[in-house]
Amino acid sequence: MDALDILTKKDHILPFFQPIISADTQTVIGYEVLGRIETESGYQSLAGFFQDRSIPEEYISEVDEHIRTRALQYFVKNKRPELIFFNSNANVLLHDHGESFISSLQSFTSIGLPYHRIVLEVAESDFEGDFSRLSHLLAYIQSLGVQIAIDDIGNGASNLDRIAHLNPDIIKVELTALKDQSMSPESREVLYSLSMLARKIGATLLFEGIESEAQLKYAWENGGRYYQGFFLSDPNSELIDPHHCKAKMKHEFQKFVTHERQKLKGLFQLSERLNERLGSILKRLKHYNDNDAILRETVHVMSDVCFRAYICDAYGVQHSANALKNENGEWILQKEYKGNNWSWRPYFLENIVRMSHEQKGILSDLYSDIEINELIRTYSYPINQDYYLFIDIPYGFLYDQEGLF
Repeated sequence: MDALDILTKKDHILPFFQPIISADTQTVIGYEVLGRIETESGYQSLAGFFQDRSIPEEYISEVDEHIRTRALQYFVKNKRPELIFFNSNANVLLHDHGESFISSLQSFTSIGLPYHRIVLEVAESDFEGDFSRLSHLLAYIQSLGVQIAIDDIGNGASNLDRIAHLNPDIIKVELTALKDQSMSPESREVLYSLSMLARKIGATLLFEGIESEAQLKYAWENGGRYYQGFFLSDPNSELIDPHHCKAKMKHEFQKFVTHERQKLKGLFQLSERLNERLGSILKRLKHYNDNDAILRETVHVMSDVCFRAYICDAYGVQHSANALKNENGEWILQKEYKGNNWSWRPYFLENIVRMSHEQKGILSDLYSDIEINELIRTYSYPINQDYYLFIDIPYGFLYDQEGLF
């Protein structure tokens, strides 16, 4: 169906509503408004129409306003208290400086629909033009009380600096890339960075595109407060019972908590085992004065656990070679690493202080190793007051430990 067909059949265009669920209460806190057109074969999505850059902006704006007005009328008529999420192409929004969007809201705010219940979604990555114009317009809309959500994040095209500059109330993260557990370590790191950004700027994380239990769990693990997707509820022309997903969400959350408790218990037990083994080994080597010799002896005994090890001082300076297990399972010393400084790494100094205070080892979070491009953990252990041992534990070992993944 081409653009002119759609414009001449606006009477057949109506809003569908996809629920957005809150983790706090497991109830519906809002709906994203989606355009649908009635055809002989049923209702069809208008996503292609809105995403087609060859269609004039005034055409898109006209259909967008029609859908928005019908959705607002529905909410006012039914006295619904939820948030209403409206998508808008940033380029179209700026076409008339946001006037059509703002004016369509004003007539409804005067009859009991306050601005703070409106959420404007824009995809920063799709914007073409002077970024400062978009920033100023969104800041003005936000000053009215409308909440701003940055959309389509998670597909690799968004700029974290620009997102932070827009100061959104909500960051929407797309989880399509997480289908079938196939997300790359790089993509996972990007999503982790987004969760950290949201925390720093005080934005709420909304994960969309949730089509499976695994995706819901990932959203839950990464600080998602709001959830949206077919796994929870399909878009519909009618609004659903606010408690529609409550039992399902409660059941899923209980499973997630049980799994995380088991994993944390397993990590604690692993840390204790490593602490005992390294304590015993290094006690026997306390008369050694050569860090490379200490390293050789330690990795020989710990070969079943780690693939790399090294020794640093409290300032982050490496005082040994790197001990690295090669493809044949043999340990080699990489002396070129001696003298490197690792104090710039996240949590390095914090962990040094903790080890010095607690006099026991620390197991790191799971992260992607730069050199082998694989998920690993690092275990650090205080040798004495001056030096600290670091051993890198491979994915294979961790995977074999029940509950650690």
